Amino acid sequence: MNPITLTTVAEPLIRQALAEDITNEDVSTAAIMPDARPAAVDLIAKADGVLCGLDVFERTFAILDPETRVQRFAADGDSVCAGQTLATVTGDVRVLLSGERVALNYLQRMSGIATYTHCVATLLEGSTTQLVDTRKTTPNMRVFEKEAVRCGGGRNHRYNLSDGVLLKDNHIAAAGGVREAIEAARAHAPFVREIEVECETFAQVEEAIAAGADIIMLDNMDHDAMAKAVAFIDGRAKTECSGNIDAHNVQAIADLGIDFVSSGALTHSAPILDVSMKHLRMLDGNADSEAGVAGNNAPVTDIHRESGQ
Repeated sequence: MNPITLTTVAEPLIRQALAEDITNEDVSTAAIMPDARPAAVDLIAKADGVLCGLDVFERTFAILDPETRVQRFAADGDSVCAGQTLATVTGDVRVLLSGERVALNYLQRMSGIATYTHCVATLLEGSTTQLVDTRKTTPNMRVFEKEAVRCGGGRNHRYNLSDGVLLKDNHIAAAGGVREAIEAARAHAPFVREIEVECETFAQVEEAIAAGADIIMLDNMDHDAMAKAVAFIDGRAKTECSGNIDAHNVQAIADLGIDFVSSGALTHSAPILDVSMKHLRMLDGNADSEAGVAGNNAPVTDIHRESGQ
C-alpha cells in the first residue's frame, strides 16, 4: 500500500479495529504475561492464493509497539501455497498475542479479494476488456479492499461519490431523462470530470451518445443487446458492462470489445484466504538483545499513541 495512504487513511481505521478488539485490556494476555518478554511467531499460509495486505498486517503490530519487527519471506501480489511460511513476527509477546486477530483479519480479507480478482482477471486474458471494481465494499474497509483488487490484477473504478460522475437509473429518473441528467452534470461538475451514464436500453444508449456522454455503462443487458450497443457507440464513448458479473459468466462478454467490466463480486463475494500465526516461541536472552522490548512494561492497551513514539 502507498505509505502515505497507509498512514493518513488506513492507520486511523486500523486503530479503530484495535480499539474494538481491546476496549480495556487483553484479559487473557495480561493474565499470563504481565511483563514484556521477547517472542517470535510465524505467519503461515493455509491455502493457495494471492497474498495482499502485508503492510497493513505489519502496521497493526507497529501501532501496539513500534519495536515489533516483521521479516517477510513473500510480497504482496505473490502467489503462495498452503504450508508456505510468509513472514516471522518478532517482538513483545503481549503485542504478538493482542494484535494477532486484527492483523490476520485484514490480511485474510485482502488476500481473499486479491485471489478472487486474479481468478476473474485471468478469465479475461487475451481480450481488450479491463476488470474494475465497484463501491460495493464493506463499510470502513474500502481503502483495504480496493488495494486488494489492484494487487490481484484488477483496476479501481471511482473511489467514492466525490471521485467521479456516474448517473445511474435513479439519477436519470430524478433529472427527467438521460439527456437532462447529462446536461445537468456537465454544467455542475468540474471540467476535468468525465460523465458516465448507466443505460438499460438501446434507446438510452442513443440518447446518451447524442448528449455527449464520455462513458456508457451497459447495465444488465444480454449479450446480443450489448453487441448492438457497442457497434452503435463505435468508439464515440468508452464502454462499461455491469450487472451480476462474476467468475462464472465474465468470459461470456470477453468477445464484445467492451472497454471495462465492473464487478461488485470482487469485493462483496470473495472468500478469505486462510492464513494463520503459528509456532510461537519465547526467545532466550533479554528483550533488549532479542526483540528490543526491554523496559517496555506498559500493558498493551494504549493504541492511541503515535506509532513513531
